[in-house]
Amino acid sequence: MAPEQRGKEYYALLQRLQEIDFVLVELNLYLDTHPTDMNAIEQFNQLTEKRWALANEYEKLYGPLQGFGRSYSGYPWQWNDEPWPWQV
Repeated sequence: MAPEQRGKEYYALLQRLQEIDFVLVELNLYLDTHPTDMNAIEQFNQLTEKRWALANEYEKLYGPLQGFGRSYSGYPWQWNDEPWPWQV
């Protein structure tokens, strides 16, 4: 899909994924030093599930987020579509 065809939902999904990824990184770092904090572990797991759901939704609509076998590609090969998620 060409960049000009992507609407607000495209950017909203990417932003939400980036927000969740940020929190997951912070929780991961916190849990490295507080491995018995059950509340943090539960929050990490809940956000991980939410991230998987959002990533699946994004990929169904706009194509893969990750290469090298971590995301499926539709036909034709979708890695030619720009902008790539990390360029936005």
